[in-house]
Amino acid sequence: QPHHAWTQLRKHAPVYRVESDDFRPFYAITRHADIMDISNKPNIFSNSEGPMLLNHEQLRRQEEDPSSFGQMRTIIEMDPPEHRDFRKVASGFFTPRSIHRLDEIVADCARAQVDKLGDEGETDFVEAIAQRHPLRVLATILGIEPQDEDLILELTQQLFASEDPDLQREGEDRGEASQQLIADFSALFTRIIADRRANPTDDLASLLANATMADGSPLGPVELFGYYLIVFTAGHDTTRNAISGGMEALLDNPDQLAKLCGNPSLAKSTVEEIVRWTSPVNYMKRHLLEDVELHGTKLKAGEDLVMFYASANRDESVFEDPFRFDIERHPNRHLGFGTGEHFCLGAH
Repeated sequence: QPHHAWTQLRKHAPVYRVESDDFRPFYAITRHADIMDISNKPNIFSNSEGPMLLNHEQLRRQEEDPSSFGQMRTIIEMDPPEHRDFRKVASGFFTPRSIHRLDEIVADCARAQVDKLGDEGETDFVEAIAQRHPLRVLATILGIEPQDEDLILELTQQLFASEDPDLQREGEDRGEASQQLIADFSALFTRIIADRRANPTDDLASLLANATMADGSPLGPVELFGYYLIVFTAGHDTTRNAISGGMEALLDNPDQLAKLCGNPSLAKSTVEEIVRWTSPVNYMKRHLLEDVELHGTKLKAGEDLVMFYASANRDESVFEDPFRFDIERHPNRHLGFGTGEHFCLGAH
């Protein structure tokens, strides 16, 4: 992460216009307070065009075939009041009281992953633990059978790394590859939805498959597929990043590792510091619905800005000694789960 650059921007240019050969111009927002302010004004700073920066080629494909990008729609791409209505569909599952039903699943999964490590004394931690542990937990609550875990992992990697030659789906035509990827997702989720409607249980897969809106109408297929997708991808990628980055931070700071091993009750504050330190979601984009002025810079309706959470989580005006990894940090007002309307549904 370019922390040196972000530090300079926070100090000298907190609203910085970025011009690149690969992307449309956008404004980089790097201060904690500004991200808090923007996140709490969805009537001005909209999510409707999606949270990610698209390069020129992706934008061209979207303009040529808008339907290919609309076959799954998630709550991240919604503004109020629509966002609130769709968020309520699953929010009850993720309350602190309800989430305790996962305790046994999480503990059993953690033990199983460690028990698989064998006697050789070393392992690829990212692959064996950081990636596999949240994969099994999420697959369990979303009704994904163990034999389909590798498939859902491969599909989500291809989705998020569509421009990465090591992970992207094979094929010269990226548009056609994206279409086939969405079709594979749809086939997997359609099978799960049909089963949970016929044989409902108390898991999240059943809640979503049988969910209705406030007016009693069922979720449409686009939004229903999108809900499955966002719960899995947002839950898996972020948790994998936090677990692997957290282990690296503990190894790089042996005094903190020793402190945690000596006092396991520090686990909760350690998790918070790991989320601050690793910032599992690097950024989110917003689209301006009206003209505004920030720090003397005039932004116009139709322009994009990008909130860099990893920069906010090192903001010197909020965190004492922000470049120190401290598992007892208090207070810890990090933005690792975002804030405002789109505060992470699964934060608990």
